[in-house]
Amino acid sequence: MEIFKKPNIDFIGLRWIPIGASVVVMVLSVAAMAMKGFNYSIEFTGGTLVQVSFPASSKVDVDGVRKALEAAGVSSEIQSVQGERPTFILREKGTGTAAVDAFVAKVLDALHKSYAGAEPNLDRKDVIGPVVGKDLRRRTIWAILLSLLGIVVYVAYRFENPIWAIAGVLALFHDVIGVSGLFSFLGLPMDLLIVTALLTIAGYSISDTIVIFDRMREKLRTTRVIPLAELIDSSINETLSRTIITVLTVQIVSLVLLFAGGPVLRNFALAMVVGNLLGTYSSIAVAAPLVYEYQTRFGGRRRK
Repeated sequence: MEIFKKPNIDFIGLRWIPIGASVVVMVLSVAAMAMKGFNYSIEFTGGTLVQVSFPASSKVDVDGVRKALEAAGVSSEIQSVQGERPTFILREKGTGTAAVDAFVAKVLDALHKSYAGAEPNLDRKDVIGPVVGKDLRRRTIWAILLSLLGIVVYVAYRFENPIWAIAGVLALFHDVIGVSGLFSFLGLPMDLLIVTALLTIAGYSISDTIVIFDRMREKLRTTRVIPLAELIDSSINETLSRTIITVLTVQIVSLVLLFAGGPVLRNFALAMVVGNLLGTYSSIAVAAPLVYEYQTRFGGRRRK
């Protein structure tokens, strides 16, 4: 299946437009993160975890609990737990004794009013300390850095050229920074699910980049006379349909999650939608042009 029939887009000739746009995206994202920071969830900041349950015969769902709490002015992360009875876990920032007691009181009062015939029961009340949150944040940063390092090593080994690896990682770094900056600017919660989305985006981005790099490598081995710019352009154009089809399949699922997945998955789906767009963009218009810039500026092979 081909979306484009023999495209002939001059990606190298137009390279400074997408590269400049990528620089703008990264500058704005870094500025947003520097000025506004992140709205970290309680996994990273510490907070209160409350578990409540209802009688087995009651018909209580997570949407009803969320509406009851919102009507009472209680903003909380809500998770449904499978079991014999309707059970829900609520998370809220704040670890002081007074804050915890006030949160529990508001939750129980709101649920008592909304479900008069099905009295909620407080199963447990736990506090996640800020030390645990700080350690988890440190581990998350290390997980992202080690993932990027692993990608650099793999691509450098596969293509026998560390410059290609660096170009690929710069492109996916652009994707991760872009999504992170968006979440910082909008003040959306940064939790472990979003970290999972960022790592998934990095995987998709480098996968698309490797497909283009692989075609470039094949042409370098079999073609000896065409200029590097023409070689890279033909490689991107020949894999363009494959790249677009791949991102469309992922985007369809991500868009369904965004609009029909409910509040729990909405931010994750948003990160995937934006990240996949950025990843496809950087794979096509940033990674290979960066290789071209290095090869032509620093005396690599195939200089024009």
